[in-house]
Amino acid sequence: MTDKARTFADFAAFAEGRAPFRSLAPDHFEAITHNAGRHTVEAGETVCDIGDAIAGLHVIVSGNMHLISPEGEVLADMHAGDIFGHRALMRDGRAILKVVARSRAEFAVIPAPVFERIMADDTVFAAFFRRRADAPQARGAAPAAADLAATTLGDLMTADPMTLPRDATVRQAAEIMWDRHISCMLVTGDDGRLAGIVTAGDLVGTVIARGVSPDSPLAAVMTADPVALGPASTMLEAVIVMTERRIGHLPVVDAEGRPAGIVTQTDLVRRNSNSLIYMIADINRRDSYEGLAEVVARAPQMLVELVASGLEGHQVGRMMTGVADAVTRRLITLAEERFGPAPVPFLWLACGSQGRMEQTGVSDQDNCLFLSDAYEEAAHGPWFAQMAKFVSDGLDAAGYFYCPGDMMATNPRWRQPVRVWRRYFDGWIDKPDPMAQMLASVMFDLRPIAGDETLFGDLNVTTLERASRDSIFRAHMIANSLTHTPPLGLFGGLSLMRDREHRNAIDLKLSGVVPITDLARAYALAGRITAVNTRERLIAARDMEGVLSKTGGNDLIDAYDLIVELRLKHQTAQIRAGNKPDNFMVPDTLSALERNHLKDAFSVVKTLQSAIGQVGARR
Repeated sequence: MTDKARTFADFAAFAEGRAPFRSLAPDHFEAITHNAGRHTVEAGETVCDIGDAIAGLHVIVSGNMHLISPEGEVLADMHAGDIFGHRALMRDGRAILKVVARSRAEFAVIPAPVFERIMADDTVFAAFFRRRADAPQARGAAPAAADLAATTLGDLMTADPMTLPRDATVRQAAEIMWDRHISCMLVTGDDGRLAGIVTAGDLVGTVIARGVSPDSPLAAVMTADPVALGPASTMLEAVIVMTERRIGHLPVVDAEGRPAGIVTQTDLVRRNSNSLIYMIADINRRDSYEGLAEVVARAPQMLVELVASGLEGHQVGRMMTGVADAVTRRLITLAEERFGPAPVPFLWLACGSQGRMEQTGVSDQDNCLFLSDAYEEAAHGPWFAQMAKFVSDGLDAAGYFYCPGDMMATNPRWRQPVRVWRRYFDGWIDKPDPMAQMLASVMFDLRPIAGDETLFGDLNVTTLERASRDSIFRAHMIANSLTHTPPLGLFGGLSLMRDREHRNAIDLKLSGVVPITDLARAYALAGRITAVNTRERLIAARDMEGVLSKTGGNDLIDAYDLIVELRLKHQTAQIRAGNKPDNFMVPDTLSALERNHLKDAFSVVKTLQSAIGQVGARR
């Protein structure tokens, strides 16, 4: 059954982009890939039975397997990238569940001694499996959540999709789609690269509803330059893109931009990937505040399942933000149904944690409205005022409470034409006082949610370029990034809160996440980095010459990951206990090892704050 023809390089290529292997030190990664045995099983074959001795950690490379309880119930449908056997290895070495191949499948086995050695040496690797070992094996919950992050579009997509050149006719596309029972057609340019996409809905909306001739070229009816991802992108990325942009078909392209495959919403649902998809579908069916609140009430449990699955903290944040985005878009749709169409084009944007795609179990709302320059207050103001109130009230009813600083579209100051927003940004750069610095932080975290995205256009790029050239503004931004400091005492110990309500606790948001978020924003300014997500900013800054050193960048990314992980662990423990999640964690609830790692993380932040502060002082 062992496939001797496979080399360790095959498994290395498979594992290098997947959790938890991608974070391993080179020697540990080499130990795993050199020692992993490759095996093949046929459909119906038992991989391991209850009570069997487990030789090592099992990693599915291709195919499907069922995880089965002692009662014969299928607990999970496992796919490429899923891992099993760790619970047995961390207990008595014997399987507590049965695994049966659902189709022909390949898997790798990392020998137990290798697994145990790396567990002892690598705390991140060990934490990944400890979380999984402690998590309940709910039917499909945890493995399915990890499946989102582990499954690549290359594994999921329909390969070799049907394509037609842009000068082919609408009639040709319709005939092929009808004959082959497909719902879309990819359109290519003269160079063979993806140029557009035509769906069955496009044909109905243009040919039938608008009377476009069937002999018209596809270029006249296609969606030009559609969003696309590569085969190495994950199913998680596909879910986020498709839900954010409300599209049902996602082209997959190769490195040259040529069509390689297609992924549809149906593919995602068939995969039964995670309750996120079903929550978003349910959100889009609701037509009242109460209905939306009922769906969002399930989000805390989804958070527990996502964290238990072993997903990395930044991936959890993206998925939780996906729920908030879906609620926001649904409320905007309901507002337009209630009040009629918008009198002029608009764009609803999120800032804060939603804008950065970093929401967790507790979030307020931070949003604003960009309005067309055709906007006139007297004629159009009442419509947008009631629309903003309707959406913000709905978000509050669903659990995304009002912003304490009134950074919401309900505030007329944050509901303005684009020309006014440009004036805001220019003014904040020209006169960077403390209030302007706080508001400038907002402008760098904006992300479009719904409406006419051309209103945002390149405003963030041009503003970033102008701000980065202004040395006084940069110095003020650096000073602003030092406002929040990590909770370390004079001798390197943890400095705990003293107020009655949160005595002996640490605010993992204000004293943990926020200082790193502020640093990332300062690095983004220095490097003109357009990403809004904190982790993406840190990665870009690390990889950019002269912005953040490789060592400092890696340390800060690790510190950020650790703090986010502990924050999520704290919040999910509260949810499991039936309490509302917050950010106030008592360090005594951590192990000695975790406390030491947390202090190390805070020390990294403090060191980099000191370094960037010296740069700001010189400027």
